[in-house]
Amino acid sequence: MDGADDNVEHGEDFVVAPFRAPRRLWWLGSIALVVIAAGVAVYRRHDVAAASHLIAAVRLPRLVLVAGFEAASLGALIALQQWLLRMGGARLRPKVVGTIVLAANAVAGALPGGAAFAAAWMFTQLRRRGVGQVLAGAVLAVSGVLSMAALFALLVTGALASGPAGLGALRPVVLGLVAVLGAMVGVVAGLSRFEPVRRRFWRLWRRLGVRSQQLRNIEDGLLALVRHVHAVRPGLRPWWQPFTLALLNWACDAACLLACAWALGIGIPWRGILVAYTLAQMTGSLRLTPGGLGVVETSLTALLVLYGLRTDQAIALTLLYRTASYWALQPIGWACWLGLTFSSRRADHRAGPDRHTG
Repeated sequence: MDGADDNVEHGEDFVVAPFRAPRRLWWLGSIALVVIAAGVAVYRRHDVAAASHLIAAVRLPRLVLVAGFEAASLGALIALQQWLLRMGGARLRPKVVGTIVLAANAVAGALPGGAAFAAAWMFTQLRRRGVGQVLAGAVLAVSGVLSMAALFALLVTGALASGPAGLGALRPVVLGLVAVLGAMVGVVAGLSRFEPVRRRFWRLWRRLGVRSQQLRNIEDGLLALVRHVHAVRPGLRPWWQPFTLALLNWACDAACLLACAWALGIGIPWRGILVAYTLAQMTGSLRLTPGGLGVVETSLTALLVLYGLRTDQAIALTLLYRTASYWALQPIGWACWLGLTFSSRRADHRAGPDRHTG
């Protein structure tokens, strides 16, 4: 999780189209995963019962720290959206941006393929508040790129710290990928200094854009945002701030997982906790089920067991973490959604007679 004269319906198509996927496959995948999760729960019912005892023994004061880290994670995400909007020239109050982000998070976590619906809904809310179509699409695209880059950075850090235990064999693969990406960035940065090469690149990109209106819209949005940021704060240094916010979003959420382990009185597998967390988040980001439900729980539990936790401890830790980071946020997000929906309808109702009179 981002010129105001085009209509909103066209803007929704601009956001949703890149994310379209067969809904039937999502529903079938969701049902299959729920059935598998139910079967595993029945098969491991003794571990589930032991995990429930661990959760029941948690003291309420310790949950304050859990909630605090999750709130900090959401605060960083809201600050990221606010920074991108401000750099693009849009002036929205932090309270409004925060309400939109929380509501979009609830939409993304409640429906199969919810990320696409959340992006379209958030796009519409930004447009209604005077954010141009190009800027709104660019904010959503850039925030997504920064978020994935930050999660990958955490995976690299975890792979380096994990040592030979657990998924230590992953380290050469991750480091090799980092080397390839670093080389690609270096080549692009080097070639960008030569004007003829830069002109040929943009000529090729324009030809691709002619064949795809969506690609052209995305290109225009990203270029407009980058140029505006460059005009306000030249150089690459300003982009470290939004990347840091994206990194804080994931890091505080990972700290929420650690706080859950502390609340349960479980020893933390420090060498592998970051790898387990990032891989579970990447698996959940596939959105095979609403909010990665069942996918995140299964993958995170399995990875925690791989790194040394007992099965009942891994189940308890996963369930408490998911309660704090997913289930507790759903009613808050939907309350924000209802508030924004009713306020928009009231605004449209008040504007109707004015338009008619004018």
